[in-house]
Amino acid sequence: MTNFIVKKVAVLGAGVMGAQIAAHCINAKVPVVLFDLPAKEGPKNGIVLRAIENLKKLSPAPLGNKDDAALIQVANYEDNLDLLAGCDLIIEAIAERMDWKHDLYQKVAPHIGPNAIFASNTSGLSITKLAEGFDADLKSRYCGVHFFNPPRYMHLVEIIPTESTRPEISDQLEGFLTTTLGKGVVRAKDTPNFIANRVGVFGILAIVHEAEKFGLSVDVVDDLTGAKLGRAKSGTFRTADVVGLDTMGHVIKTMQDYLPNDPFAAVYKTPAVLAKLVEKGALGQKSGAGFYKKVGKEIQRLDFATGEYVAGGAKAADIIARILKEKDPVKKMKALHDSTNPQGQFLWAIFRDAFHYIAIHLDTVADNARDIDFAMRWGFGWNVGPFETWQASNWLQVANWVKEDIDAGRALCNAPLPAWVFEGPVADKGGVHTAEGSYSAVSNSFVPRSNLAVYDRQPFRAPVIGSGAVDGKTAGTTVFEDESVRVWHSGDDVLIISFKTKMHVIGEGVINGLKLALAEAEKNFKGLVIWHADAAEGGAFSAGADLQSALPAFMQGGVKAVDPIIAELQKTFMSLKYANVPVIAAVAGLALGGGCELALHASKRVASIESYIGLVEVGVGLIPAGGGLKEAAQRAANQANGNDILQFLKVGFTNAATANVSKSALEAKKMGYLKQDDVIVFNPYELLHVAKVEARAMFDAGFRPQLPSLIQVTGRYGWGTIKAQLVNMRDGGFISAHDFKLGEMIAEIVSGGDVDQGSFVSEQWLLDMERKAFLELLNHPKTQERIMGMMQTGKPVRN
Repeated sequence: MTNFIVKKVAVLGAGVMGAQIAAHCINAKVPVVLFDLPAKEGPKNGIVLRAIENLKKLSPAPLGNKDDAALIQVANYEDNLDLLAGCDLIIEAIAERMDWKHDLYQKVAPHIGPNAIFASNTSGLSITKLAEGFDADLKSRYCGVHFFNPPRYMHLVEIIPTESTRPEISDQLEGFLTTTLGKGVVRAKDTPNFIANRVGVFGILAIVHEAEKFGLSVDVVDDLTGAKLGRAKSGTFRTADVVGLDTMGHVIKTMQDYLPNDPFAAVYKTPAVLAKLVEKGALGQKSGAGFYKKVGKEIQRLDFATGEYVAGGAKAADIIARILKEKDPVKKMKALHDSTNPQGQFLWAIFRDAFHYIAIHLDTVADNARDIDFAMRWGFGWNVGPFETWQASNWLQVANWVKEDIDAGRALCNAPLPAWVFEGPVADKGGVHTAEGSYSAVSNSFVPRSNLAVYDRQPFRAPVIGSGAVDGKTAGTTVFEDESVRVWHSGDDVLIISFKTKMHVIGEGVINGLKLALAEAEKNFKGLVIWHADAAEGGAFSAGADLQSALPAFMQGGVKAVDPIIAELQKTFMSLKYANVPVIAAVAGLALGGGCELALHASKRVASIESYIGLVEVGVGLIPAGGGLKEAAQRAANQANGNDILQFLKVGFTNAATANVSKSALEAKKMGYLKQDDVIVFNPYELLHVAKVEARAMFDAGFRPQLPSLIQVTGRYGWGTIKAQLVNMRDGGFISAHDFKLGEMIAEIVSGGDVDQGSFVSEQWLLDMERKAFLELLNHPKTQERIMGMMQTGKPVRN
């Protein structure tokens, strides 16, 4: 095996996509140079410099740490083409015009190094045509690499090789994109708009068509086609507004221009309503109006009939919302198919249109059905891909319903379903996904998953329905399981504990599970990893302590009854900190409150880039009581190393007092929730592998827990200094009286309380202070208001 190491990337084009791809390379510590045209006035690299400034303002943030914008090297095509020679990967991301791309290629081709991969981030132009004019050598190193917007957050990248692309080029690129940039890679064929945009944009056009047919307004359609359907919560029209209606129109036009003989060609006509909006400059979110328009606080919707904006907010009919809640996909699809309600008929119609389309086009757009499902899941935010939905809903039954609609002229075109749908291997197996692989219409066989070495790092790869793949919920050997946790291993030397509670909240069951797992790990394993089976699918690490489970104890016995619960939580976290084998927290998603404290007490953290970590207790009128403030005091003392501790303490205090949550693992390092030697993983499917590697390495290097030591604190001086600032904030009306109380309590604890500056205190001293303050607050009416408010509305109460 030869290592393919990308030492430097060049991105050509500093538009929205180019700049964000460059930003994500920087997130992943890959040096990057960003090119654009020389500016006509001002500094020559002005266009790129403006684009980099803009990266700091975009939301969601393209950079995990805004300060890293300075690490992007700036360049222009006139002065800096010599920089290309040092780049291993060059990604072109300029506007979607074949002639412009060709002009640029002529300029850059002579400067590209002999082993560099050259790729275009086009969203739909022919890669084969783009490569025209290259010599054979460069052609063999050229392909399409299509990122989805926003590139940091969207999991999908499509690789589009041409007939000339050397296979190892695609393989090397797939390895880099998967591990270094954390992406889910799908290989697409070189057809217009590739896989995700081809199927996704057809789906949007079909929805517009069927919505008009069944007389449904845009807000109702969005409620029906959003989270209720297991898709992006913005639904269809809201998503189009966010993407930009001009961009939408552009992708549709690619289909019109390049697919004139497609059986669905009539559907590719730009919808009249879209054309009108674009014509009058209503391009969606960026122009302030599209299918929706914000008027003051109100979101109004476009009325198709009049072209005016009217009050929005209409929702799905109750009967349809109930059908969509049905857990059994067979029953759900039958209910939609048989429904007499226009909304039900609309939903059946859009499923039918999608199934019809993917069946007819499977042989031309993708190698196999799995690639279409992953493209839609990772590129359009669907929970379940279209082929998976069809298969789970009873393959042949649904196929016959689709056929009936085609024969009756109810479908969007009269092309029949291909024969493979009804006969041969697919009919025999009841669908396209099987244990041996997913169906390929070209080879009429089931194609297994890619066996590239990079996938050895994913113990549980993204599954497809019907493939029978084991997942992290059931795999391996279970040592112990109840309704709160599963303690298990994969037949190797690392024990894993996975929480099963909702949002992985920490209650009595989880505490008992942690104690049991730690005892088992110390006896029989090299380490313990805290990892949850939905880590790669957007699950939380832990949303914190399970307040609801502690409420009955509080109602019956008041704070006295809660005291031992908090003491037990503290004791368990301390036992993890001083465990005799390494304890690794594999953090992904939310790690809030007690979840953050759990991670802080592990021997080491392995965190997904998308980790949102913070002590948020003040939101419910409480203070952290699982050792989070003790850790802030200890970390500040360690950092100060004899200097003024207060300067270092301010960060920990402010984070807790303002319930500040990191927007990435990179920011969590800056905030002190992750240590400098904690590991950041870009692909959430690799989290468990890396965590186990870390645990073994620490054990094999002779792991010993740190020895407990006293903590130097700032005492009355630190407490008083912070309190003086809080008084100003309260008197200036910036914080409420209760916020002031919480802030003062946090200041008292992180300063070590009523002791002299420079005193040394034990960890237990600080834990006792945390617990006492927490219990005092539980009795406070303002805190009780906040807790009840949060439980009823899910939003913090400001009182």
